[in-house]
Amino acid sequence: MQSETAPALSAPVLAKAHARRLRDIYRSAGWPSQDPLEIDLLAAGLLERVRSPLGHETLRVTDAGVQWLAVMLAHNRAALSAHEALVEKVAQEMARSGRLAWRGLSLRAQVPTGDEAKPLRWCVARPDVFSIRQTSVEAYVEPIVHEIKVRRSDLLADLRQEAKRAAYHDLGACWYVLGNDAKGKPVGEPDEVPGDCGVLLLQGERLVMARAAQQPARAALPFGVWMALAKATPLPPADEDAQGLLA
Repeated sequence: MQSETAPALSAPVLAKAHARRLRDIYRSAGWPSQDPLEIDLLAAGLLERVRSPLGHETLRVTDAGVQWLAVMLAHNRAALSAHEALVEKVAQEMARSGRLAWRGLSLRAQVPTGDEAKPLRWCVARPDVFSIRQTSVEAYVEPIVHEIKVRRSDLLADLRQEAKRAAYHDLGACWYVLGNDAKGKPVGEPDEVPGDCGVLLLQGERLVMARAAQQPARAALPFGVWMALAKATPLPPADEDAQGLLA
């Protein structure tokens, strides 16, 4: 009889959760959790088990693990830089079109709960860019939320958060701005984004509209949003720096 050989096993696929666990172990005493994440990291050679003279077993990040963490850190920094650059570009475009634009606001919004007794609940929305028209008529402010995505994994995770989009819709018209991946292709297709949201694509240095956003049911802003805007500083107008040259 021929002996059956065991099938070759492929290396475990590592994700963000593995990187977080490896960082946690690197910063801690390395007590084992004995869960699937730890098994994957051990099998990949990024962790090793260390037994103390008293018989206690701890975990230690290997040299290969440190190198992998460094690569992930560099990747995250590059993605963050790309994200911040696109946020800045969108905010500047809003300011250039005559709107008041803010970055990094935390705004209270209401989202449906599905409970007839308490149909709405408050939450905090943090849009990448929030802008309004410069007008003295409250009903004409036309608030707009821009959510910027430069990584496909972030886009797909965000699209699963219906409550987050509901909060954005409570604040104004919701637009998704899709950046490009390392190959220069958009991180997502317009038809992947819900139809009530607008889509902007980055093509070279230009933002191109792929689909317009639906107008929100409410034109004005709640008092709490006005208070948050009053406490925050909007992006300076595009020509503000040039004013200093007029002397």
